[in-house]
Amino acid sequence: MNISVIGSTGCGKTTLFQALSGIASESKPNSDAVAVIDVPDERVDKLTEIFKPKKTIYARIALSDTVAIEEGNVRSETISAKTLREMRNSDAFLLVLRNFDNGNPVDLTGEFFTIFNEFIFADILQIENRLERMRKQQNKKESNALAQEEALLVECLDHLNSDKPLATLDSIKQHGKELRGFQFLSQKPMMAVLNCDEGKLSSSESIMNDIRKTIPSHIPVITACTKLEAEFALMASEEKDVFMAEYGIKESVAGRIIRLAFETLGLISFLTVGEDECRAWPIKNGMNAQEAAGAVHTDLSQKFIRAETVSYDDFIHYGGFAGCKKAGVWRLEGKTYIVQDGDILNIRAGN
Repeated sequence: MNISVIGSTGCGKTTLFQALSGIASESKPNSDAVAVIDVPDERVDKLTEIFKPKKTIYARIALSDTVAIEEGNVRSETISAKTLREMRNSDAFLLVLRNFDNGNPVDLTGEFFTIFNEFIFADILQIENRLERMRKQQNKKESNALAQEEALLVECLDHLNSDKPLATLDSIKQHGKELRGFQFLSQKPMMAVLNCDEGKLSSSESIMNDIRKTIPSHIPVITACTKLEAEFALMASEEKDVFMAEYGIKESVAGRIIRLAFETLGLISFLTVGEDECRAWPIKNGMNAQEAAGAVHTDLSQKFIRAETVSYDDFIHYGGFAGCKKAGVWRLEGKTYIVQDGDILNIRAGN
């Protein structure tokens, strides 16, 4: 899972990156900082206690602290092709909006739409360039595939020219495979973080309600004081708990964003266990057992036979695999079984 942390100059996105990653990130004009963070999972912790494996591997999120985005960056090409490419490769965006005094007026809605509109414009340029190339190709040869692609792209272009992101276009959900290679920016899931100062944390609920009225409804919003959260990230666990309680913060911003990212991207985790390794594997909710096997290795998907399956809760309740078999909750599932969050799987595959 790759998430790009984005925002305008001075919004606090780099401070949020530090709060999430626990490492320093220096903002440089043409470079992005990258960090990989583990997704805490109490189920993996408990299974590690039981199996005592050589390795424990949690689900992971790759974070990129991208360069600041300002109005006109795409049109003037002051955003590098490398940064655009890296953003297109992201699975989702974490947009940081400034809600604190830095000497300039606070304009959450304006700041949001500045970046939002840059993404729409970038997609418009990408589609127009592709359509121009396609029309040159069509002069040389007729192709049903090209005609279908052109019709889809024209529909996307009309939607974008109405100032609507591709994430809200129903037909792109139906034809996602045909357009996957474009990696449109406005199609990707986005989450927004309102970066408040300490004094505004108590009124965070009303602030979120206000911004939700002005931005697209499919974008989830949370609030945080990234400055405080970055300090918490460097503290020992007990010290952090004390300070968080003083500020009335029940959960760290890292925990909230990780959960929000899983919800926004529609992800769940299945588990594999053994003496060598206990591991969480993030997959799309709704994947079947054969597709989930491919997350471990493509060979397991191609040569899939069955999946030994038991839920984590049953495994703990009945004290292991033997107890689960005795209780009748251990089972063999076929290719079409829809994997559930917390399933412990052992994939059987052919040679």
